[in-house]
Amino acid sequence: MKEIEAGGEDHVLIQVAEVYDLALSVLTAAGLSQTQARPVARVIADCERDECRSHGLLRLPGCVSTAQHSKFVRDAEPVLENVTPAVVRVDARNGYSLAAFEQGLPVLEQKAKALGVAVLAINNCFHFSALWPEIEAICTRNLVGLAMTPSHSWVAPAGATRPIFGTNPLAFGWPRTGRQPYVFDFATSVMARSDIAMAKLKGTSIPEGCGVDIDGNPSTDPARVLEGAMWSFGGHKGAAIATMIELLAGPLIGDLTSSESMAYDGGERAAPFHGELVIALDPKLLGNGQDELNQARAEQLFAGFTDQSARLPSERRYAARARSDTQGVHVPKSLYNRILAIAETGVDPRDKL
Repeated sequence: MKEIEAGGEDHVLIQVAEVYDLALSVLTAAGLSQTQARPVARVIADCERDECRSHGLLRLPGCVSTAQHSKFVRDAEPVLENVTPAVVRVDARNGYSLAAFEQGLPVLEQKAKALGVAVLAINNCFHFSALWPEIEAICTRNLVGLAMTPSHSWVAPAGATRPIFGTNPLAFGWPRTGRQPYVFDFATSVMARSDIAMAKLKGTSIPEGCGVDIDGNPSTDPARVLEGAMWSFGGHKGAAIATMIELLAGPLIGDLTSSESMAYDGGERAAPFHGELVIALDPKLLGNGQDELNQARAEQLFAGFTDQSARLPSERRYAARARSDTQGVHVPKSLYNRILAIAETGVDPRDKL
């Protein structure tokens, strides 16, 4: 560990492997089994490595807090069910979604490569993480991936003031020969809730049009928007996509909507509790016997971005990944010390404030 100063704030420089070890030690100290702790620690390290810091170590205290939720099962062992040749279901049994995804992925791959398309339904899971790590894992198996989840009911349709659905992320990935996959992962709200929370921590405002305060007045104060309601992006179009995700990753797979997730929480402020829908498609089986031509078509489309110096989604993360793998990651010293205190005492120092 090395201490440095960056952006006017003291940081520590640590290696990606140390991020994983630190996260794992905190999670196991909080009582999580290895089944639950390892995939969570891996995703936190991956996000920190890729400079997706809102889902990196910053999320670790919240993961510990969620583990204390009265309905969270810290040693949950997911249960897999082969529903049909095209459908696999994994019951997370009130643990984190990541352990369930890890168990379901090999079966999802097998089914998709046998039939061309397969569905993984994850039920009864607490969910805090970005979806792109799961999509990348699907793409490394030469499959196209699509994933979505509801969350807590924090978001109102643009122009409204009452939250009815969640930030409802949607992620997609396309495998590329000899290259990192094309991946996007975004919330259907104007801003991700984690980004608004980061703005609150930094004491900065957020752009206009992100949401309203508790009285329904538009606000650029992140604290007021977090108390009130966020807005969906793109007006009625974003609201329609968010509604689709509510239905596909909720009632379609027999799980909760964002409003039901909020009610299930009971005011304990844990991570959302709901389901997740993951779809995998095999381009070899679906590509009409034109693998090389189809790959060339896709690359021509991507070149339409790069030839104009436009950035493809996920390129920023891949560049950050290359830096982090050689140089390590910069973690704010205040956050690092906070996490060390949680690892030692099992209590978040901020809970004492």
